[in-house]
Amino acid sequence: MQKLAALESGKYYHIYTRGNNKETLFRHSDNYHLFLQLYRKYTAPYADTFAYCLLPNHVHFLIRIKSEDHLKPQCLTEDSTKHISVERQLAHLLNAYTKTINNRFERIGKLFQHRFGRKEVTSESYFTRLIYYIHFNPQHHNLIDDFNDWPYSSYHSILSKSKTALQREEVLEWFGDRDWYTKFHKENAADFASITPLIEEDEI
Repeated sequence: MQKLAALESGKYYHIYTRGNNKETLFRHSDNYHLFLQLYRKYTAPYADTFAYCLLPNHVHFLIRIKSEDHLKPQCLTEDSTKHISVERQLAHLLNAYTKTINNRFERIGKLFQHRFGRKEVTSESYFTRLIYYIHFNPQHHNLIDDFNDWPYSSYHSILSKSKTALQREEVLEWFGDRDWYTKFHKENAADFASITPLIEEDEI
């Protein structure tokens, strides 16, 4: 297996993974909610989340690794000299979800093809276009006619004013405001080809 670059504190990443042999990860709606619940438990304490999308056989997240100054005490190792690795927490997430699904559907073996892949986000243009890419994914894969109608992404949570664990205000600042956020998504729906180079499609 190709060695993955370590996730570094303070940096932004697009992380993604898929089902083993493109197997379905989410068989029922409550499976999506379970995955997000486990994400909040295992990953959210170590990373800020800007966008996500869960699809039947793969997932996307845009995150920023928290610096040690922003970690809670429980995120440190026993000697408190270093923080628990995000890679380990991501592995816990996948393992916990796999164990639950295996028990529920009486299956055995691994559910995910590999650990989370990752690609560093290095510019403002990359950041905004990647958020759009993540949200548009269900329409791109012909799962739905309009990505607006997909219930398992962060698109509407960013527009909402209700409580959220997402970095909503930062996302809107990158776009300018809610109106520009919405406009950017609508306008780029006609030019999706210019977005796809942002992700290595062969890894999804």
